[in-house]
Amino acid sequence: MLVRTFASAVTGIDAVTVTIEVNVSRGVRFFLVGLPDVAVKESQQRIESALRTLGYHWPGKQVVINMAPADIRKEGSSYDLPLAMGILTADEKIIKDEIESFVIMGELSLDGTLQPVRGVLPIALRAREEGFKGVIVPVKNAREAAVVSGLDVYGMEKLGDVVDFFNKTRKFEPVRVDLMEIFNNEANKYDVDFSDVRGQENVKRALEVAAAGGHNLIMIGPPGAGKTMLAKRLPTIIPPLTLEEALETTKIHSVAGKIDDHTALMTKRPFRSPHHTISDVALVGGGTMPQPGEISLGHNGVLFLDELPEFKRTVLEVMRQPLEDRVITISRAKSTVDYPASFMLVASMNPCPCGFHNHPEKECMCSPGMVQKYLNRISGPLLDRIDIHIEVVPVKYEKLSDSGKVENSASVRGRVIKARAIQAKRFASVRGVYSNAQMTSSMQRKYCQLEETGGRLLKTAMELRGLSARAYDRILKVARTIADLADSENITSEHLSEAINYRNLDREGWAG
Repeated sequence: MLVRTFASAVTGIDAVTVTIEVNVSRGVRFFLVGLPDVAVKESQQRIESALRTLGYHWPGKQVVINMAPADIRKEGSSYDLPLAMGILTADEKIIKDEIESFVIMGELSLDGTLQPVRGVLPIALRAREEGFKGVIVPVKNAREAAVVSGLDVYGMEKLGDVVDFFNKTRKFEPVRVDLMEIFNNEANKYDVDFSDVRGQENVKRALEVAAAGGHNLIMIGPPGAGKTMLAKRLPTIIPPLTLEEALETTKIHSVAGKIDDHTALMTKRPFRSPHHTISDVALVGGGTMPQPGEISLGHNGVLFLDELPEFKRTVLEVMRQPLEDRVITISRAKSTVDYPASFMLVASMNPCPCGFHNHPEKECMCSPGMVQKYLNRISGPLLDRIDIHIEVVPVKYEKLSDSGKVENSASVRGRVIKARAIQAKRFASVRGVYSNAQMTSSMQRKYCQLEETGGRLLKTAMELRGLSARAYDRILKVARTIADLADSENITSEHLSEAINYRNLDREGWAG
């Protein structure tokens, strides 16, 4: 008897429907074809053991299974359940009526328990797009799949539950999730807040400008000045995720297996902070079986690189192209996948090996050559892609012990949202541009025009402070954001002056 069941293969952050054809006929052999990997081939032992716990046996006949399309490699143990259901149906142990109306995914334990799998959200989205009635997944994946409306999602605990479902010996209710309730209730709930930070008003202002324009930022200062504390609070002032961004972010984390069984939808902007020993592949993605890297897990959020000079040079250099294109392409001999990588890069570093160069109280023990060598660990092309350089100085005791009221994240976020609304209107007709940081050269000439006074100020600053030519574009983009925060149509000398002061790390003059 020939039976078809349906599953999905995840490529990149999207899913492709896989048709599993099972034919049970006269004979004694077993064939599994359609480019399965080792984990899929090993499913025979798991399925056989799981069937035995239900009182069934592996068919005493020839079993031929084809997984189409045959040119896509089938990887992992998530095909156990659809293969088992196909075998039982072809052996006439299950009623065939509705099995072709569902996409089925799940890993089987030896006792028939269903284990969670990766990529359930893109699988559910593909199932809805192709007109399936519903999906059957492990119970721990059910809330994630139920985010997709217009699709019946059934979360099952054991293989026996799925058998009962198709034989209609028991009634099961689909899992329901109120997407808007989750989205509205969880969007702005953070454990940290800007009001936790005492002092550092100039750095807070720089973070506000960075959040308003989507600018990359680097903080430089001595140990214990508060760089990491400030960076962790940046997501609290970035505008909340839109529903479309939340779905896209959840898809990436689902494919990477980062969604727990209590999470239906990611409602907060991700904050990723990899250790400086991270490898190239772990940062940008890839591997034998390509997976999203940290830059993709930080999509629509913040990627924080603490102690930037301590990262390997090769690791930092592979970020250059994703910073510009906001997507990373992983190419292999047989396939190519694209992962989104639109993140805000926030970095921190000490000013020198000992950490106290330019410190107001402690003496630096490093020579100018050592300081310059330390700074040179960050390449010019990478630094060119960081718009704001801000110096963080230690907070004095009087500020730390001050019990006065400090502005919270909600107030700052309100101003950032208004500035982003101005940019959204400005770039409404341009696809793929949503903030000032993404402006092209032609757009910059159109929207960042300077008055005569401003032009003279910028020229003087570049000459006196030794600013590089690459700093010119960054200063104009940041000035445009500062003007948007002030709700000003034109860039004034005041806006330009503040933007110029956010170039503290330009090479000339810093190392003494």
